[in-house]
Amino acid sequence: MKNSKTVLIDTNPGRNCQTFGVARELGTSVDLIHEPSVGVVGNKGDSQCYLGVGAKVNSIHDALRARIGEEEGKMSMRLVQPEFTIATSDGIRNGTKEMRYSLIGREVTNDSLCEHLSASGLEGVIAVVACDKPPVGTLAAVLEHNRPAIIMSDGSIRPGTDSVTGEPIDIITSYQLAGSPDEELKRRIAIESCPGFGSCGGMFTYNTMQTFIGVVGMQPLHMVSPASQDERRLTEFPNQLIDCLENMIAKDIKPRDIVTSQSIRNAIIVAMAVGGSTNVMLHAPEIARAAGYENFSRDVMSAEEFNHLSKNVVPVIVDARPFGRFSMVDIDARGGVQVFVKDLLDAGLLNGDVLTCTGETLAEQIARLDPPAPDGDVIHPVAKPFKPTGGLRVLGGNLSPEFSAVLKLAGVEGGLENNIFAGTARIFDGEQKLLEMLDNNPGHFQDGDMIVVRYEGPVGGPGMPEMLDSTSRITALCRERGIVVGLMTDGRFSGGSVGLVIGHVGQEAAVGGPIGLLEDGDQVIVDLNSNELNCPQLDDATVLQARRTAWQAAVDANGGTHPSVGDASTRLLNRMRCSAVSAVQGAGMHPGGELFVSDPRAPAASGFTPANRHR
Repeated sequence: MKNSKTVLIDTNPGRNCQTFGVARELGTSVDLIHEPSVGVVGNKGDSQCYLGVGAKVNSIHDALRARIGEEEGKMSMRLVQPEFTIATSDGIRNGTKEMRYSLIGREVTNDSLCEHLSASGLEGVIAVVACDKPPVGTLAAVLEHNRPAIIMSDGSIRPGTDSVTGEPIDIITSYQLAGSPDEELKRRIAIESCPGFGSCGGMFTYNTMQTFIGVVGMQPLHMVSPASQDERRLTEFPNQLIDCLENMIAKDIKPRDIVTSQSIRNAIIVAMAVGGSTNVMLHAPEIARAAGYENFSRDVMSAEEFNHLSKNVVPVIVDARPFGRFSMVDIDARGGVQVFVKDLLDAGLLNGDVLTCTGETLAEQIARLDPPAPDGDVIHPVAKPFKPTGGLRVLGGNLSPEFSAVLKLAGVEGGLENNIFAGTARIFDGEQKLLEMLDNNPGHFQDGDMIVVRYEGPVGGPGMPEMLDSTSRITALCRERGIVVGLMTDGRFSGGSVGLVIGHVGQEAAVGGPIGLLEDGDQVIVDLNSNELNCPQLDDATVLQARRTAWQAAVDANGGTHPSVGDASTRLLNRMRCSAVSAVQGAGMHPGGELFVSDPRAPAASGFTPANRHR
């Protein structure tokens, strides 16, 4: 394949000497060093999620090398050595202070890959992605670079097996035992729940976002569901990826040609239909930003439309963990994600005309794959869904003025039978205080309580940690005692969390948001009829002003930040604190934080402004 781009010959020996050396070491022609470059990147980290990435990267790299050359029919391109991004493990770090680095991993991935793509001038890239946040950072970086690129999931871990019951188990099984006094049971399940390697196998954040990336068009759909240890990822998929990339390069198909407002809408609808992770409501705005959309609500989907679709149009069509029985490998055995994408297309819920990385439209890719019909057990048809309404809902109200709060309706196990939950606020300034209470006095919590965990947002954490440890313990407590206890936070949740849990409540406490003004004993009302999260006490203007005054006094006495915000002792944590935008905008790092406040009236109301918030 000859490249249409004009090749500029660099005669500077200082710049050329290492490029010649790399070409020799990689086994490619030194006469191709001035051709447009192509390469492979992968996500790496310290968990099982990443253990299989290196093998896939090497396999794709070897396949690329075999197809690059000066002979007719080969890709006339310069091959670059593989590069890897770094992120932390969500599963290992949940419930610890290190969890604050999890969402930051998305930003670090974006930064490091942006540097690699831009500084190397890559004209084509294949990315192997794993775990939760690095895939989104990877997609954001390739969107910003906007040269031909394609993504492949590293794949899910296969479920473990409980050696006593024979039941399939996974990481969520282990977390839900955290409060058990049976140390032998906890050790046995922990040893048995995560065999092999790969990313979390349920419809948690990883598989929510892999499905999203496939539906948005940047990953071939048939590559989403196979397990990490599936041989196809090493034997069949590498050359298929190169075929697609070669076609994209030849036709100059770029990521922003694929990731459009319409394809993002498709991916959000599918996330609803699979009962996906609440984290999609952080990642979708970040992906939209990288694709060039300034205002997610205006340019992609408003909260009102989101709720209308989730309530009235889009059902849940998979019986998947954590709210159901099955994992992604079961979905793969029933034909893969393409099965439910086809069913949603046939039902008229998706736009099939959007372009994908295969060079086909979404409808054309589905037609070529020709998946089977839903089996009715693991994957349910839209006409006879697993649950009648979509899996996610966003909430406004006086506790969520940014309309950012998100509830995973598919995971609710009780308390919303009449679409309303009225709970009693139990306040915790930071997750560690909640975990201490759950460890030492779980009887403190009563039926109808609404736990409030605050100062864990993008600024307050900093880093907006997720709370799988807390939610898993609360779920186990509620099941054991037959009660309903809710949890709301300005932090976020794992895709494996279930129960009446509401995250991303914004504005966050650290910037003077109303969640920071709640007191023990206040009433918190979750109303899905109006899609609101309210505290009646804060409707009293006198009470509201008195609490704001007290909050501001605590901030002023502490040098400009509330004493309950988390430590920001490292450069990364401080960078997050100083530049984070709100959850409704994706909770990413943006210079100056000028995007932080979506309501221009809010800084004056709270006394907190972008100019003084980092004193």
